[in-house]
Amino acid sequence: MLRSGEARTEAGEQFGGGAGSERGNRVRAGSERRIGEKERWVWCGCEGYRWRRRRQIKSVDIDGCGVELLKVVFAWRYKQVYGCREGGLMSAKVTRTGEDGVKRLELGGIVNGDMLYKRAKDRLGFRTYTKSKIAGGENPSIEEEKSGENTDLGWLPAFPHVLIASMSNFLFGYHIGVMNGPIVSVARELGFEGDSILEGLVVSIFIAGAFVGSLACGSLVDKLGCRRTFQIDTIPLILGAIISAQAHSLDEILLGRFLVGLGIGVNTVLVPIYISEVAPTKYRGSLGSLCQIGTCLGIITSLFLDIPSETDPHWWRTILYIASAPGLVLTLGMQFAVDSPRWLCKVGRLADAREVIRNLWGPSKVERAIKEFQSVIKVDATSGGNRWLDLLEEPHSRVAFIGGALFVLQQFAGINGVLYFSSLTFNDVGISSGALASLFVGFTNFAGALCALYLMDKEGRQKLLIGSYLGMAISMFIIASAISFPLDEELSHNISILGTLMYIFTFAIGAGPVTGLIIPELSSAKTRGKIMSLSFCIHWVCNFLVGLFFLDLVEIFGVASVYTGFGSFSLLAAIFSSYFIVETKGRSLEEIELSLTRNVTEK
Repeated sequence: MLRSGEARTEAGEQFGGGAGSERGNRVRAGSERRIGEKERWVWCGCEGYRWRRRRQIKSVDIDGCGVELLKVVFAWRYKQVYGCREGGLMSAKVTRTGEDGVKRLELGGIVNGDMLYKRAKDRLGFRTYTKSKIAGGENPSIEEEKSGENTDLGWLPAFPHVLIASMSNFLFGYHIGVMNGPIVSVARELGFEGDSILEGLVVSIFIAGAFVGSLACGSLVDKLGCRRTFQIDTIPLILGAIISAQAHSLDEILLGRFLVGLGIGVNTVLVPIYISEVAPTKYRGSLGSLCQIGTCLGIITSLFLDIPSETDPHWWRTILYIASAPGLVLTLGMQFAVDSPRWLCKVGRLADAREVIRNLWGPSKVERAIKEFQSVIKVDATSGGNRWLDLLEEPHSRVAFIGGALFVLQQFAGINGVLYFSSLTFNDVGISSGALASLFVGFTNFAGALCALYLMDKEGRQKLLIGSYLGMAISMFIIASAISFPLDEELSHNISILGTLMYIFTFAIGAGPVTGLIIPELSSAKTRGKIMSLSFCIHWVCNFLVGLFFLDLVEIFGVASVYTGFGSFSLLAAIFSSYFIVETKGRSLEEIELSLTRNVTEK
């Protein structure tokens, strides 16, 4: 094990000539005046300070957050690699040898040698690795990696499990669209036709159930795990669909819709948590986008099935019976799905957690992942039990604020109002069929979700959020301008259609899928369920308020003014995302949690 003085001496001799050379003395001095500018950095869950100087400084070690850190800056093209570990230092040397310019990395005194090796390999692209024995074992070598011991299994092993979970989002989308067409037939058959308040109640009771379900989900998932919670949640989903389909009175249809909303409320919280904890870090964003894709497919399916309701007044019962089928698929599918390895580790089922990681992430990830899980569990254990009041303490209060604010901004940016008003916009250009207009919207939403699937892990969450909200703001301002300053009636209608489709497309790229995914990524393991519950409760309240007051606002202020307000909220959301959102792409949940915790500790 290298000591601080030895590390400084070795660094001075290695890069600055001899131990007594002027450059070596400057390195060993370690003073702020001599070393230069201090800048904050976070890596591998540890936070400290690295020191910068314009020339010649090669190696410095300092203490930060109770962790000794060593920065190694090597001469070849002035590139950098960082390593950290508790209670010790590392030494590293990169040399360029031979005419082929092969770079070699020698490491010593490292616990997480495999992690550092992967980071260095990604950043430097070196092809030869000099294996060295260190405390805790040997570092991985190129030969070991080629043999399959350190290979990346990719997204495919986790995909079936994520796909089954996304069936919940399909149900969500299906129930969003299933009552839009046949609500008139339902009202006529059950005896409340013409009563707009009761018609609105049949639709909005779904949101009341979703609010209750979201509030309860956090505690359920902490106690039962995601897999069992999914299976229990299918009971109100299936039962509610059957009761709604067999309803012969207003009370029965309200009970059925409330039960369906209850199940959907649980699922909207549960699916992002499950995907974020099961998916490999590298593919977490792309697999998380399946939530939005599932919702889009559910909406499109319900719109197609709604078409016969225009001629068959009893067709609504059939499509509500059909809604019970995905619930059965979800129940059976979850019997073969895995549980979250993080939850398994938390409840002491280490063997099961290791098996899940080995099958889904790869054998080389097992021990490192288990160590990260246990380190987070240890940190959470020191902060007391799992209570709702924990959300008032840092860093949980900050994440809860971000989660709630993101959903407030998302809903007040007007997505539900635009979807509602889109049929009238299409009617102005001759598309009188509400179902056809909704299909245009649904396919645009689906196309945006596919783009998010591709971009999420390439561009990162923050970029997609900012770009999405800026696109939504521009779309709203374009529509408002076309309505307020109509140069030509036909041209104004076409611009409104283009703006509407552009708004929905840009929403589906970022504001839709990223919002639900980034909240569990930023949340700690202890409070993830409760923060998601709180955030989605806020989502349902805002959803209800927009639906309740949208038409009144349009009647009082006009469409242009309301859409300008939506655009202003979209701009505000873009600004909020640029200041408050932490990029989570390529970082494990434990790495994110430890970095946020150390930020609070330093303050």
